[in-house]
Amino acid sequence: MTMTTNGAHALGSTAQSAGASNLYRAVWRWHFFAGLLILPFLITLSITGGIYLFREEVDQFIHADFMQVTPSDEERLAPSRIIDAALAAQPGEAIKYTDPANDGLSTQITVQPETGGRMAVYVDQYTGDVLEVRPDRSTFAWTVRYLHSFRYFGSTPRMWIEIVGGWSILLVLTGIYLWWPRGQKGGVVSVRSTPKRRVFWRDAHAVTGIFVGGFIIFLAVTGMPWSSVWGAQINQWANGSNFGYPAGLRTNVPMSDEHLDHVAKTSWSLEQARIPETAPPKAGMKTIGLDEAVASLDEMGLHRGYSVALPKGETGVYSGSVYPDDLAQQRVVHLDQYSGSTLIDMSYSDYGPLGRWLEFGINTHMGQTFGILNQIVLLLVCAGIVFLAVSAAAMWWKRRPSGSLAVPPLPSDRKAFIGLFIILGIGGLIFPLTGLSLLVMLALDLIWIKFNPKAAL
Repeated sequence: MTMTTNGAHALGSTAQSAGASNLYRAVWRWHFFAGLLILPFLITLSITGGIYLFREEVDQFIHADFMQVTPSDEERLAPSRIIDAALAAQPGEAIKYTDPANDGLSTQITVQPETGGRMAVYVDQYTGDVLEVRPDRSTFAWTVRYLHSFRYFGSTPRMWIEIVGGWSILLVLTGIYLWWPRGQKGGVVSVRSTPKRRVFWRDAHAVTGIFVGGFIIFLAVTGMPWSSVWGAQINQWANGSNFGYPAGLRTNVPMSDEHLDHVAKTSWSLEQARIPETAPPKAGMKTIGLDEAVASLDEMGLHRGYSVALPKGETGVYSGSVYPDDLAQQRVVHLDQYSGSTLIDMSYSDYGPLGRWLEFGINTHMGQTFGILNQIVLLLVCAGIVFLAVSAAAMWWKRRPSGSLAVPPLPSDRKAFIGLFIILGIGGLIFPLTGLSLLVMLALDLIWIKFNPKAAL
C-alpha cells in the first residue's frame, strides 16, 4: 500500500512541527534554569553597576565635606608639605600621593600605620588642613565597587562573576531563540494586553530582552576579566612573562617582586606588571624627593588625577600612574629615585592589540569611553536587566500551578537536547566555572525528574 504525496507531506510537516516543538521545550527549560540560577545576582550587579557608573559624582556629593575644597589663587602647597600634614594627623609611612583631578578637589595621601590597614588622609592643598582620616578605599563608591565585583565577600564568592557571566550569555542566546517570530503579530517589538494578563509580561520580557540582550553579552564578556579563574588566566596570557609589558618595551632595568596593582590603582592589563628597581645607591647619593618627582611628572604631561607611589627602600622607584576616562591618556611612568631619570614610560598606545581591546572593553563597561552618553546608555541597560528579572518573576507566578515550581516540560524526544548541550559544552570549555555549574544543574535536573516523574510532563 503506497502513501499519497499529500499524506507524505502531512506526516513530514507533523514531524517537523514536533521537532521544532521539542527543541523549543528544551531551550525554554534551560532558559528557565539559567534565570533561576543567576537573576538574583543580575539584579545585584545591575543596581550596584548603575550606581558605580556615576561613582565620581556620587562620591563627591556624599563626601563633599572632605573631597571638595575651595580653590584659591594662592599657590598650592608642595607635595612634601601636604604629606607632612597628613602624617601629623595619621602617623605611619606615606606610600602614595594622589594629585587632585581638578582644583576643587582635595589631595589624598595613603598612609601605612605601624599596625592595621592602610589609611587615606584627605588634605586641603591650599591651607594644609587635614579634612578626613579614614580607612583606604572606604568611600561609598569603593564600597559599591566591592559589592559589584563580590570582592567584598572574599575571593571564593568572586568566582560567581565567571558563573554569572557565562550563564548570562546562555540566557540571552536561549532568549533570542524563544523570542524569534513564528508568525505571531505581537510580542516581537510590541507589547500586548495589560499587566493583569500573563501575555503582557511575556511580551514585555521578550521585547526588553531583545533590546538589551546585546548589551548583556557585552557586559558579561567585559566583566569576565574580574573573575578569579578565567580573568586570572587571561591576565597572565595577555601579560606574557607576567611582567605586564608588551613586546618591544623590555628594558635592562632590574625588576622587583612588587606588582604595580599592590601600590597604586592601575589598568586591568597591568595588574601583574612588576615595578623596576633602582640600582643600589653609591655613597653620598640622595633621593630626588617627592617634590622633584611630581614636578617631573607634571613636566612630562601626565593627566591630572595621577597617583605617585613612593619608593620602598633604597632600590625603590617613584611610580606615577593615571587612568582617566580618555584611554589615550592612560600612562605609567617609573622614575629613578636618585637621578630622576625615566626607567619606563608607557601609555595605552604601547599596549599590544589584546591589551588595547581588553582595556577598551573594561573602560566602556565602566561607563568611561563615551562620556555621559556611555553612562546613560548603560544605566538604561541596568534598569532593563532589573525589569527582565521582575517580568520573569511575574510571568512565572501567573503560569505556575498552585504548589508547583512550574519548570518548563521536557521535550518528548530527548534528542532535542543534543544540539543544545553541544553549544552549552562549548561555552563550558571557554568558561570553566560556568561549565562546572552546568554539570551541577544537569545532575540536579536528572534527580528532580527521577523523584518527580510529573516534572517531565
